[in-house]
Amino acid sequence: MKLNSTVVLTLTLLALMLGAGSVSAFLGFDIGSKALKGVTSPDSRPTSKFASAKTGNSQHGGLMLLKEEEILKTVKARIEGKSKAPKSEQEEEEETETVSNKQKLEEKPQEQVEEKPQPGFPVSAESEGVNLSVQSARYSGGALQLRVKMQNKGKNSVRFLYSFLDVSDDKGRTLSASTDGLPSELPNNSPTYTGTISIPTALLDDVKSISLSLTDYPAQQLKLEVSDIPVGR
Repeated sequence: MKLNSTVVLTLTLLALMLGAGSVSAFLGFDIGSKALKGVTSPDSRPTSKFASAKTGNSQHGGLMLLKEEEILKTVKARIEGKSKAPKSEQEEEEETETVSNKQKLEEKPQEQVEEKPQPGFPVSAESEGVNLSVQSARYSGGALQLRVKMQNKGKNSVRFLYSFLDVSDDKGRTLSASTDGLPSELPNNSPTYTGTISIPTALLDDVKSISLSLTDYPAQQLKLEVSDIPVGR
């Protein structure tokens, strides 16, 4: 009787162990299945890779992969400075209007702008067919600048040495002056030459008018005298 109870106890414990093992295995399998749900192994079959290449599916993980040719074209365009933003309609219209206006200006002949004479000008003198004319006077850079025109309508050429140019004010005082652009020789029937005569401003504080006197060199056969040139400020 005692032996039977021992056997029964042993069988009971064995049954409980088997049952517990079975329950543990079931629970572990169930938990593992739920944890691995949605996880798949990578597809390494060559046939599947060729199929995806044929369909042109270039997306992976939500990212768009660019082709190597497109990347090279973009880089080359940026290096050469050809990567420009497209112009808006307004910019295109403004550019077209600018080109049109430019063409109109080129087609229209340029009109010569005549300089408006100053009061009291021009002041001129003539001798032996040679004309000396003072066109205007203005103060600039600490000096009075007289714009002068010269022309020879005579039959003989005339030479000048401007160190013999006499400049005097309305009180008879001699003033120092320098010339720029005036010809050293006027050929016969010459065109009009233009130059300037500059007089320091410091010498003209109380001066209202000046006079010029010039003769040819070395013959001194003509004498050009221009008087009452207004220089008041």
